[in-house]
Amino acid sequence: MPAPYELVREELDQLLAGEPAYRSRQVWESLHLRVQRPEEMTELPESLRATLAAAFPPALREVSCQSADEGQTTKWLWSLHDGSRVETVLMHYPDRVTVCVSTQAGCAMACQFCATGQAGFQRHLSEGEIVEQVAVAMRAARPRRLSNVVFMGMGEPLANYDRVWSAVTRLHGEMGLSARHLTLSTVGLVPGIRRLAAETLPVNLAVSLHAANDRLRDVLVPINRRYPLGLLAEACDEYVKATGRRLSIEWAMIHDVNDQGNDAGELAQFARPLGAHVNLIPLNPTPGYAVVGSSAARVRRFRDQLEALGVNATVRVTRGADIDAACGQLAASVTLSRKGRGG
Repeated sequence: MPAPYELVREELDQLLAGEPAYRSRQVWESLHLRVQRPEEMTELPESLRATLAAAFPPALREVSCQSADEGQTTKWLWSLHDGSRVETVLMHYPDRVTVCVSTQAGCAMACQFCATGQAGFQRHLSEGEIVEQVAVAMRAARPRRLSNVVFMGMGEPLANYDRVWSAVTRLHGEMGLSARHLTLSTVGLVPGIRRLAAETLPVNLAVSLHAANDRLRDVLVPINRRYPLGLLAEACDEYVKATGRRLSIEWAMIHDVNDQGNDAGELAQFARPLGAHVNLIPLNPTPGYAVVGSSAARVRRFRDQLEALGVNATVRVTRGADIDAACGQLAASVTLSRKGRGG
């Protein structure tokens, strides 16, 4: 049985062929504009609501839901139809509400310091499984409006390009999210970046760089052996010129690995020609990587060094570390809060 967000409009039209013509429009708008479950669609007859609810169960089955940061961060662990598990994180900020969605169960990129990469790859998520994460977050965010979607959860979005892009276009066209508030993250899949540059929807791109010399990046981000920094810079330049959007560079701050003055110099040489903004992310602990994150003092010094070299840089505020919901920690397992909270 398909989940509601697995259906495209034409399929829904066919499934409701025996109903009045306007029913399909009502259901479609209820799913995407009001993000209602079938049983909540009160403008439909009760019998049709019951039929839809039975015929189209959710793709995401909740295993656990944990909160942190005084309720401002929520992490869901979902089980999918085949037993695969993924996680979604909702974050409330004073000026926005953001959801971080997964695009794969596991990840094949094998970045050393990332819990998802340590777990290995299981499968791609479907368009519907991605969109449903956003729908759940929209419901949970109420009465506030979900404004931002970042494809920075489990998996490499550009390795699942077709399904991810279909989800992006649905979020934009059917659910009303601005392209300026949709951000795709990549560890540097050059073909995907070039495809993104050719799209008509100018979404944001964030590149997880973490090292700006090939020797170190080959170790930290193994895909660099296939797409080294020179090729990556060319693709990023193509994206910036084609879209007019500012590139973001993600840099996990790792103690004595990539947090020294020479690292800042190499990063500036990569970022400055692209006009990129750098997000510095203190490394979050994961079981499979023993190296610790840089101290707050080192992070501040690194930021100051970048700014002195003409690169705009900010330090990302860590959210959800108590429940393993912070950057690099998603591993699709039930965790207990380090402060005693959680389910």
